[in-house]
Amino acid sequence: MSYYTIHEKQTLPIQVEEAWEFFSQPENLGKLTPPEMHFKILHKTGASIFQGQLIIYKINIAKWFSMKWVTEITHVQNGSYFVDEQRFGPYKFWHHLHKFKPSNEGVVIEDEVCYKIPFGFVGKIAHKLFVKKMLHRIFKYRFAKLKLLYQS
Repeated sequence: MSYYTIHEKQTLPIQVEEAWEFFSQPENLGKLTPPEMHFKILHKTGASIFQGQLIIYKINIAKWFSMKWVTEITHVQNGSYFVDEQRFGPYKFWHHLHKFKPSNEGVVIEDEVCYKIPFGFVGKIAHKLFVKKMLHRIFKYRFAKLKLLYQS
C-alpha cells in the first residue's frame, strides 16, 4: 500500500491569532466542508482543541455512503500548529498537520496531510479515480470559504 501526501497553502489577510481562534474550534470544520458531505460532529470534549481530544464526526464519503470518523488531536502548539490523526474512519492512516505562520500579508495556513488507503490494489485504483479528486475538491472548497470569510 502506498502513502500519499497533500501539501496546501493559503494566505489570509488576518493575524495568526484570529486564524488560530477559528481553526482551534472543532465546530468550524463543518463550515469548511462541502455541504454534500453532510458533515456533523457527533461528540467532542472541550470548546477548543487540546492534546488528546477525541472528536467523532459523521460524513458522507459518497452520495450513498456515510460513516463515522474518529480523530484525535495528538499535538498542539498554541498559535503555531496542531495535528489530527485518524483513530477510526475511511483511511488506513491519516496524519494532518495544520501550521499557522505570520507573513507580511497576514497569516499563511499550511496543511500537510499524509494518508494511506485501505484495500491494497483496489484502494490504489479508488485513490486514482475518486479519493485524490475528493480531497483536492475539499481543500478547494475550504480555500473559497476562507476567502469569503476573511477577504470580503
